[in-house]
Amino acid sequence: MNKKKTALLVICAILAITLSFMIGKTFAKYVSEVKGTGTAEIANWVFKVNGKEDVVQNVNLLSTYHNETLINNKVAPGTSGSFNIVVDATGSEVGVDYAIEFLNESQKPQNLIFTYEDKPYTTIQDLEKDLSGTINANDENKIRTITINWEWQYETGENANEINQNDIIDTNNAKQLENYTFDIHVKGTQVMPE
Repeated sequence: MNKKKTALLVICAILAITLSFMIGKTFAKYVSEVKGTGTAEIANWVFKVNGKEDVVQNVNLLSTYHNETLINNKVAPGTSGSFNIVVDATGSEVGVDYAIEFLNESQKPQNLIFTYEDKPYTTIQDLEKDLSGTINANDENKIRTITINWEWQYETGENANEINQNDIIDTNNAKQLENYTFDIHVKGTQVMPE
């Protein structure tokens, strides 16, 4: 009987496999796979300062003076001028945050002041705090011209005593300082898309 039970089990197993195959075919479902690829164009990045892509530039105040104030091709009390920093994101397809920093400043006459948007600054470091902005991706005009005026007043002070003290400072500056220089560094950073 042992052999009969084994034979019967084998036959049942074969029938079960055959039956499940037939039923499985009856309840089969359709399966399809569709494959594709993802693509994205990269937005253009263009950032120039005064027409150049390098961002550190040197400003010589002699080249920015107002003709009627220059004395023997030198900056002195009574001289003034202005210079522009042109930030240009034309062609950029993303927004740009820009910040202006002044580096390597040396030998600034103490009474020389800067003016930006009618606000006076006694130091160039104070000025740079207000020289940042944003050019949005959808702005029609992507050029910002930042005009900075400078002046070394002929007389500085509000009364005779202050004027006298500042005349001494100006005279000492003229004896000790030879060439006032600074570099301009403009950094452009992509605006985070919203």
